Amino acid sequence: MAETATDRLRIIMGDEGLARLQQATVMVFGVGGVGSNCIEALARGGIGRLVIIDKDVVAPSNINRQAIAFTSTVGRRKIDVMAAMIADINPACKVVARDAFVLPENLDELVDNCLAACGGRIDYIVDAIDTVATKLAIAELAPARGIPLISSMGAANKLHPECLRIADIHDTIRDPLSRVIRKECRRRGIRHLRVLYSCEEPPASRDAQGAGRRELGTASFMPPIMGQMIAGEVIRRISGVGCEPVRPDGTRAGA
Repeated sequence: MAETATDRLRIIMGDEGLARLQQATVMVFGVGGVGSNCIEALARGGIGRLVIIDKDVVAPSNINRQAIAFTSTVGRRKIDVMAAMIADINPACKVVARDAFVLPENLDELVDNCLAACGGRIDYIVDAIDTVATKLAIAELAPARGIPLISSMGAANKLHPECLRIADIHDTIRDPLSRVIRKECRRRGIRHLRVLYSCEEPPASRDAQGAGRRELGTASFMPPIMGQMIAGEVIRRISGVGCEPVRPDGTRAGA
């Protein structure tokens, strides 16, 4: 029998799990460091339809961390580069791409437009954008629409992947962006929001000149790892495979 791109997926996911992935639609807001790497992993993971939304173009400063950023893609629209990458990885994956800024004011209309393009079905939303107001708008919209959501917190100034955690926003610690989102969730009555965040202690300053500036830098490895972790969460939840908790010692809680 000829080898296929899904052979190794089928071994771990099983026929039913793989079928669920191939029938699923995942919407990803943001095709930056976290988003592009998440989308790549979702495409490789067998997701049947991907909705990708971003207004930006590839910039030279993106090359250190974004899956779509190469010297050859600088200046091109991120959604175009991402769509071409998806097609090259998983030709069976349908792509709905929207060149749009995601704002609280246009979020409902944008989601409605994408739902119409997807036959009225979106199985999961990934929030990989940076704007606090829009992240909160997505956190309100997703439960109102009955769509599972996972939101990425900040990768800036972080260097330790072992500190990354998937948790409810109200259980997060130390992360500055999580603190802001957590406070606003309480104020808005958002009781639950699943996030990926880092519990790494924020540095007083990582300015090379020691001048105390608070510019945000990003390591080449952190956003890709975060994107992969979010993709793993989405793939597990949609497939129903590997959803049981794992203890710190690596054993499964159900065992």
